[in-house]
Amino acid sequence: MAEPKLPPLVGAVGLAGLDQRAREIFRNLVETYIATGEPVGSRTLAKSNLAGLSPASIRNVLMDLEDTGLVYAPHTSAGRLPTQAGLRFFVDALLQLNTMDGAERARMEQEIAAGRQHHRPEDVLSEASSMLSGLSQCASLVMSPKFNARLKHIEFLNLSPGRALVILVSEDGSVENRLVDVPPGLPPSSFQRASNYLSQLALGRSIDELRRHVGVEMDSLRRELDELSARLVESGLAVWSGADDLASRNLIVKGQSNLLEQQGASDDLERIRRLFDDIENKRGLVEVLGLAENAEGVRIFIGSENRLFSMSGSSLIVAPFRNNEEKIVGVLGVIGPTRLNYARIIPMVDYTAKLVGRLLS
Repeated sequence: MAEPKLPPLVGAVGLAGLDQRAREIFRNLVETYIATGEPVGSRTLAKSNLAGLSPASIRNVLMDLEDTGLVYAPHTSAGRLPTQAGLRFFVDALLQLNTMDGAERARMEQEIAAGRQHHRPEDVLSEASSMLSGLSQCASLVMSPKFNARLKHIEFLNLSPGRALVILVSEDGSVENRLVDVPPGLPPSSFQRASNYLSQLALGRSIDELRRHVGVEMDSLRRELDELSARLVESGLAVWSGADDLASRNLIVKGQSNLLEQQGASDDLERIRRLFDDIENKRGLVEVLGLAENAEGVRIFIGSENRLFSMSGSSLIVAPFRNNEEKIVGVLGVIGPTRLNYARIIPMVDYTAKLVGRLLS
């Protein structure tokens, strides 16, 4: 039975009004649900660490929690499950995060660093995604700028008045094409000069490094090129900085099969299929990136709090990672059922993001 539509929570005053006994019962209920995936009854809670409380006393508290909108009963005679709002309250107010020990951190660093031996950022990110999906037994997601390789050649091709194609060839042989708006009426010589100028500067640099270098050397750019060619160079580089352009993002997803193996997933195959389709088509992922970029650390989206997962009954734990200039260059995270082991996975995602940023730098 789906979670019913409940009235809004009583609010901060109502939640603050929960006494210690109610908070402890609710915390035990959520932790038991996360471990089992089943509705939790008063008898089960009475056998936990709630010393001195009878099943009857616990039932009374559960009724109060249901009135507050933190739990609901999927069936008349069943136990209770936390609502989406209840899970949010648990994560924000009651969750006690696990502490990662030095040995666990060292194992994670060693596993991710295996990708660095190939000298490709994509390998580091792929190893990080594999590690996260393996440790969490969920699906993992890493999104980063698509073109991080060292450049070998850049060329401008005139397509039509006001439109050109920028072709970037990397040292590993990969090719990226991007359409760019240019001043109309440019002569062929301007395209050739812009291509020669950027190819000379680009050799051995990433696109970000090239853009920064040209920005610093703007006076030199104006001296060495005519006005039209200089504007063409600026247009060609500017198009690669569009944060909302899906083509500029590289997406790595690992462990989708873990979602199908979660308990109860057989009842939600259609919703999981739609989730896979959304992920593969990057729908909503730029929004996720934007939300993560506005946070200092880990962001947690439960169920419909993020439109990408509103139909999947899923939660997302995501954190940004930074380059050596402390600029956010991507995000990584874990996608799983709403009954994720938040206490374990939140610090895992946080540390992985910091580790990836350090290794990429």
